[in-house]
Amino acid sequence: MYCITTHLFMKKYLLIFSLFSSVAAKAQVPEDALRYSFYPQNGTARNLATGGAMGSLGGDLNAIFVNPAGLGFYKTSELVLTPGFVFNNNKSAFRGTGSKYDKKSFGLGTTGVVLGFSESQSSKTSNALGFAITQTANFNNRVHYKGYNNYSSFSEQFAEEFAKSGLSIDQVLNSNSMFPYTSALGLYTYLIDTVRVNGSLVVKGAPEYILDGGQALLQEMTKTTSGGIYEPAFSFAHNSNDKWYIGGTIGIPIINYRSRTSFTESDTSSNTSNYFNYAEYTDDFTTRGYGFNGRLGVIYRPLDYFRVGLAVQTPTWMSLTDTHTAGLRTELENPTANFNVGSETFTNGQAGKARYAQNTPWKFLLSASYVFREVQDVTKQRGFLTADVEYINHRSSRFSADGDDENITEDDKNYYRQLNGVVKQQYKGAFNFRVGGEVKFNTVMGRLGFAYYGNPYKDAALKANRMLLSGGLGYRHKGFFIDLTYVHAMSKDVNFPYRLEDRANTFASTKDQRGNVMATVGFKF
Repeated sequence: MYCITTHLFMKKYLLIFSLFSSVAAKAQVPEDALRYSFYPQNGTARNLATGGAMGSLGGDLNAIFVNPAGLGFYKTSELVLTPGFVFNNNKSAFRGTGSKYDKKSFGLGTTGVVLGFSESQSSKTSNALGFAITQTANFNNRVHYKGYNNYSSFSEQFAEEFAKSGLSIDQVLNSNSMFPYTSALGLYTYLIDTVRVNGSLVVKGAPEYILDGGQALLQEMTKTTSGGIYEPAFSFAHNSNDKWYIGGTIGIPIINYRSRTSFTESDTSSNTSNYFNYAEYTDDFTTRGYGFNGRLGVIYRPLDYFRVGLAVQTPTWMSLTDTHTAGLRTELENPTANFNVGSETFTNGQAGKARYAQNTPWKFLLSASYVFREVQDVTKQRGFLTADVEYINHRSSRFSADGDDENITEDDKNYYRQLNGVVKQQYKGAFNFRVGGEVKFNTVMGRLGFAYYGNPYKDAALKANRMLLSGGLGYRHKGFFIDLTYVHAMSKDVNFPYRLEDRANTFASTKDQRGNVMATVGFKF
């Protein structure tokens, strides 16, 4: 059994859970803070083959998204196209039971153009303009797990919410229900109800009768996600005397996230009179929006063969809109009855919508590169080693009400204050490391790389990280080049099917193995 034992965390999370259940369709939860910050660096095939390290090397289009000073190494122009293909192999462990699932999708690496201009007075001074687009994050994935649980029930979160609300059943079930995605569904389908226990009126979930009898529930969770973040960006860099390179980037990420979640519970006993047989909860959720960010960087080359780089990325300020619907179907026993309801019943037939703002964390990058046989004739260069160290403070992600929304209330502001407090409590800063190298044989190059993305969770019981192993080949001749790369990504994370206040929470440990094949085709002109 996997548990979080920090009672304060559970208590604050339940408050957030209750708030996002409101008719205003606020559905932001602490996990959303990681969605837009805890993902590996994307890039061109050459850059990915060397672990994604691009903080000081320069001379690659992907410098736009890491350290724009790297564009300063361009003195000619270049057109780049990078298609890709991604395939996932997911494994999950939930209460001693393992599950596997595969999913494939297309991806887009860094694609765009760089225009390099040498100044007529000196070949050692130049400027460069760049425009590129990349898929910053790929959300195409599926998490699936199931297992036997004699510890808690999915229905208990609805029972806790309703019991603490102070509302009557009629108030929760009316057309302006505060809980259209949770308690209202549970009460309408009798998944939860009020009962007398030792003379006291309490709220109880139907599956709890099975747990009270010492039996287990079979629980199954499936979450399918799709979409991504596509970021067009504009960049400028200046090279001063082939020693100092400075650059800046303006990025405009476009966010499109979709998820469909299905959670089922079923009776594993042979007793047909224990009040509960089966329940299925479904949740459909989308987030769409856009953002704005900036990057500034500098690279210093004190010696021909040595480079150091420093870069900072501002938070991405995003304006987002969520659309949310949910449904619940139950099969009860003694007496036998089936019920089915959707959240639109409690939201006047419309899907819930919420507009809000979110800021991702700052990123800071320090890098160094060593180039073997750095000479003016680049055909005689024999390779390089490069490494990046990046720090990102995940706990600094922030949510707020959309400033253009005229219907903002004090409850809305309090909701986001509470949510930000939970984000600060649950997450921490983490270091990411990327290292790679290239060996050149005239027109053919071989490359290897490694990247590690640190655990963003503060609680020691939650284990998460990402590791990437990469390798590739490149060919360059007479202004034409082609690179082919394979990246094998191994990710560990956790997934909570539901949260309870009165006890430690159970969660699944997930392992995602993702293969990424990228090809870059380019032309110098």
